[in-house]
Amino acid sequence: TSPTGSWIHLIDDIPSDHLIVDDRHGIIYCYVPKVACSNWKRIMIVLSESLLQEGVPYRDPLAVPQEMVHNSSLHFTFNKFWKRYGKFSRHLMKVKLQKYTKFLFVRDPFVRLISAYRNKFEQPNEDFYQRFALLMLRRYGNHSEPPVAVGDAFPAGIRPSFSEFVQYLLDPQTESDAPFNEHWRQVYRLCHPCQIQYDFVGQLETVEEDAEQLLRVLKVDNVVDFPSSHRNHTASSWQEDWFSRVPLVARRELYRLYEPDFRLFGYSRPDSLLD
Repeated sequence: TSPTGSWIHLIDDIPSDHLIVDDRHGIIYCYVPKVACSNWKRIMIVLSESLLQEGVPYRDPLAVPQEMVHNSSLHFTFNKFWKRYGKFSRHLMKVKLQKYTKFLFVRDPFVRLISAYRNKFEQPNEDFYQRFALLMLRRYGNHSEPPVAVGDAFPAGIRPSFSEFVQYLLDPQTESDAPFNEHWRQVYRLCHPCQIQYDFVGQLETVEEDAEQLLRVLKVDNVVDFPSSHRNHTASSWQEDWFSRVPLVARRELYRLYEPDFRLFGYSRPDSLLD
């Protein structure tokens, strides 16, 4: 295809609800759940001045109320271009993808899966229980009639195990029903790094240093600081424990499923889990 042809094809292909655009500073951020995305969304809200408090934009990312961080109305994503610009959308998206500074943050793919599991299935989450856990329990957990509400299931010690979560990811039926949820969808499918030339790819493992460098690259280091987080991060050293009950065959299949992320973002193959 010609360069323009490939761009048009590309823009149609990209599910662009993960590309957040800040026109004030010429920035595009592809957010990846479970990879510091709350903090980066806070920063994007501050930079784009999309949220006001008594008429004044927020200046401190940590002051943005938690319930507003993931509020989609505050983030101008590519999939909103069509509503705003109509037939000019495609051209504008192409221009912005070429001219703006584009970044994303990644983390070890297996550790991200553990983190997603801990966040969505080890803590009572009614939405994720209804949408995913019930199915996992029925399909892989020998529960023909699991409790219908998370409030009944958790006190009874009923929740999908990490191994059942892995079975769910590997089951071809899962993706034939619906694409992976964003919390465990591969980063290459969320952010399309083969089609979009990112200017900066940070890693969660070095998020503080990478964030500092990125804010300088974006020329906004005088406007905003990255909130330092001392929260309970899933450590990569825990992989052995988490995968101990996952059969070797399943681990290898899981690696194949996420191998593009390992390779694209410079994470080495977890040999001790796979050999």
